[in-house]
Amino acid sequence: MQVWGKILGAFFGFLLGGPFGLLLGLFLGHKFDKARAKIYYGGGFGGFSGGHSSAENQAAFFYAAFAVMGHVAKAKGRVTEEEIRVASAYMDRMGLQGEARRQAQEAFREGKEEHFPLEETLMRVRQASAGRADLLQFFLELQIQAAFADGSLHPSERKLLHVIARILGFSAQQLEQRLHMQEAAFRFQQGGFHQQYQQQGGAFRQAPTKDQLADAFELIGVPETASAQELKRAYRKQMNEHHPDKLAARGLPPEMMELAKQKTQELQAAYDLIRKEKGFK
Repeated sequence: MQVWGKILGAFFGFLLGGPFGLLLGLFLGHKFDKARAKIYYGGGFGGFSGGHSSAENQAAFFYAAFAVMGHVAKAKGRVTEEEIRVASAYMDRMGLQGEARRQAQEAFREGKEEHFPLEETLMRVRQASAGRADLLQFFLELQIQAAFADGSLHPSERKLLHVIARILGFSAQQLEQRLHMQEAAFRFQQGGFHQQYQQQGGAFRQAPTKDQLADAFELIGVPETASAQELKRAYRKQMNEHHPDKLAARGLPPEMMELAKQKTQELQAAYDLIRKEKGFK
């Protein structure tokens, strides 16, 4: 959290100049904190730059993802216990422990800062991921999932997601499509079919409702009138975009591989459910 400059500036300013010195020290400390943030995100330790190694860029991608997640959580005005729980749940899903978890928590707190450099951070994510659209898509989807984690999307969150998508190079239409797909994914998860699929080794104990089947179609990204061939083509495209091995080759941080794996399992469950209900081979 970029506050130490303000704290120290205010402390020493008060000692040297009383109330007036406190205000001056607070102002100078604030400038110091902003400069430190720019150094951090602008190519210093953990920042993106062309001269950094793959491991350093992965670490920066990881940090930026959680920092932006914290910024999205703050979009509604203040970060609630629910948003903190969601962030912790993501860390649990990724199996983050020790130093990696501490870094994720620190990044999340950085993102909540009033002067968090959102545009600069996202531009460096985009530059470091040039030519790797699937990696940028993963980053965007992570923010969408976090915003949707409580089952709804606040207007201020939607507005901020449009800003994030635009800076990353996605159109408003592409974002809205991803939002619809994530909403369907949330309902599909709530319906328990993903869990059933894993627990039963690829089998489903109960037939889906009409709405649940519709969610599976939207999760794959095809209309309910899609043919078997259209369904397979869309499914393969989605799997190609989200396959953990391919994302790893593109530079996805190893700490995030579990999330990619879970996404492919979700797509597989939706695809198999549709094939079963429609009688597709």
